[in-house]
This record gives sequence, structure tokens and C-alpha cells, in this order.
Amino acid sequence: MSDQFKEPSTVSGIEWKNLNGALLLIKVHGQEHAIKTVHGDSSAVRADVFVLDGDQADTAYVDTLVFPKVLQSQLKPSVGAMVLGRLGQGHKKPGQSAPWTLAAATEADKAVGRDFLAKSVETPF
Repeated sequence: MSDQFKEPSTVSGIEWKNLNGALLLIKVHGQEHAIKTVHGDSSAVRADVFVLDGDQADTAYVDTLVFPKVLQSQLKPSVGAMVLGRLGQGHKKPGQSAPWTLAAATEADKAVGRDFLAKSVETPF
């Protein structure tokens, strides 16, 4: 008999630099406010992030928080939906890091996304 319960996640967060250039499928759940961090209160987007290609392919970050501000602005309008895009970095401003961004998916990327979804049938309760 298979175990019907999953273990709690031990994911400590997404290292965006390790996913640079990867195709990501992001299921956006909502926005969180006043999250206590080492840098003070912050906001984030709560989402499931699936890595579809690259060195980290088949990695899933379930119910994780997305802190990079530009990524948040790209994801916030899609609460309750899925966003498919390729992770990259924008232009660096003086004294700041280059922002993490999602580039629009190509037709080939969309085919990969459709294949992933076809293979990822969720088991209903």
C-alpha cells in the first residue's frame, strides 16, 4: 500500500541564479504582505514553481514565496492562473543587482509546457 501522505517540504527557497535561462511554469496562488525577513518586512507572491528544462529540470518548488520585485509584478496579475516564461535578468541599475524577469514563452516553450501539464495529472482527494 502506498503512503497517502507527503512529507513536509524542506525547500529553503529558490536560488534564482541556478535557474537562469530555464523555462518555468508558475502557478500563482496569491500575494503575501508583511512577511518578516532578515531585511525587514517584505511582500512576496505565493506560487508553485516548476522547472521544465535546464540543469534543474523536473525540480518543483511547491507553495513557495517569490520575492524578486520584477517577478512579483509579472506574476501578480495572474493569481489563480499559470504563467509560462523563461527566467533571465534585466538591466542593472547603478548600485543594484540586475532584476530577475520572465521572458515570454516561445511556441517551442509552450509545447514543452503543454507536455508537462499532460503528464502532470493531479490526484483528486
